[in-house]
Amino acid sequence: MVKTNLLGSWAFLIGVLLALLFGILIAFEVPGISLEKTAIAGTLVVLGLIIGALNVTGGESLPFLISGIALIVASVFGSGMMVQIPVVGSTLGALLLIFVPATILVSIKNVFSLAHK
Repeated sequence: MVKTNLLGSWAFLIGVLLALLFGILIAFEVPGISLEKTAIAGTLVVLGLIIGALNVTGGESLPFLISGIALIVASVFGSGMMVQIPVVGSTLGALLLIFVPATILVSIKNVFSLAHK
């Protein structure tokens, strides 16, 4: 149990750091990195799935889902409003790449758990 929590914690930390990096790369439109953008975006989605699968247990599902939904809503609206500050808007968009798959996975696990009872 400790190892999965450790892996999930590292996945979360790496995901947030990559989201910041991804936000900076998008905001400053660094030439010649289109392939890296795709790789980073894919990595963020995979890390989101790892976070959803390993970090969230049964009792943590509801708080995670509420927090995840709040983060997703804030990121969607915030990234649209942050045109003046591209780094913030693109970083919020990158966070979506982590939290949307994690929230979907935890939601599905939660529904199966409820159906199993």
